[in-house]
Amino acid sequence: MIGFIIRILGNSLALYAANYFVPGFVVSGSWKEYLLAGAFLGLLNLTVKPVLKAVSMPIIILTLGLFTLVINGLLLWTVDYIFDFVSIKDTTALLYAVVVITIVNLFISVTAKTIK
Repeated sequence: MIGFIIRILGNSLALYAANYFVPGFVVSGSWKEYLLAGAFLGLLNLTVKPVLKAVSMPIIILTLGLFTLVINGLLLWTVDYIFDFVSIKDTTALLYAVVVITIVNLFISVTAKTIK
């Protein structure tokens, strides 16, 4: 349970970092919107992402793992589609936001594993 809470907070922080660093990626609102979008993104990562990765495993192998960026972009686009306060201007902003979110989540997961 604590792992999922850390994942939600990490996704919220990653969305904030993407909002700060990526032009064209906007999350309008306060910390509540970041937590809501982070929780939904964490839920998608927990339920939908493993299925998508299992189905697209041959493509992931052929592209040496780069297709996971497409899967992460699809999940982030889903967050944009569901919530009105998340806005992604174009595919370039989506790609850069996915890269920023992946880097922040990687840093948070490594930090959380060293704390445990």
